[in-house]
Amino acid sequence: MSQSHSSIRKPKTATVVALRLCDLCIAVPMALLFAIPMLIAALAIWLEDRDSVLFKQIRVGQGTRHFKIFKFRTMYTDKSRMMGDEHKGAPSEEARAQFQTTSANDSRITKVGKVLRPTHMDELPQLLNVVLGHMSLVGVRPDVPVQEADYTPEVWQDRHLLRPGITGFAQVDSTVETTEQRTAQDLRWVRNASVAAYVQTLLKTVTKVLKRNSL
Repeated sequence: MSQSHSSIRKPKTATVVALRLCDLCIAVPMALLFAIPMLIAALAIWLEDRDSVLFKQIRVGQGTRHFKIFKFRTMYTDKSRMMGDEHKGAPSEEARAQFQTTSANDSRITKVGKVLRPTHMDELPQLLNVVLGHMSLVGVRPDVPVQEADYTPEVWQDRHLLRPGITGFAQVDSTVETTEQRTAQDLRWVRNASVAAYVQTLLKTVTKVLKRNSL
């Protein structure tokens, strides 16, 4: 892991604390609100193929510390392969596909997954990551460890000055298409993180999801 110094000033402690309080005030009620739908989804996933309910993978969090991200499993997969790659930090073919954009007719997607993916319900377990302090509701999307090679040492450090998020600037900006554009938006969040930007991003995310589901 690189020891290079960050090129972005470390966010103020007051900002970090305020964002954490926002996470807890929103994520805890959301987890309680969606508890029953999540239990139903978990049962449906298990009943379909009697395999693991959750997809778990090592990701890089604040301060480049590793954590295990949670998501409802939406693809048919070899459980032993996933567990092996999980500990190496290198995503298997199934693990990559789980977090990549796939066709709605992709044969690897389970029947339950075809319901969960369009509604983003497969990401609800990440609320636990937020409550545990691994993630924030808003931030850069967490990378897998091997993706460090995709960035300069400075950018890699900058990306992890704050907790990674479920949604973020790059996700709500419809003009973002390339990795370079996504990275630019990620760094813009790190530089300008605030409660106002946090709330605005959440509202944009909700609007985007509602518009997509209403089509």
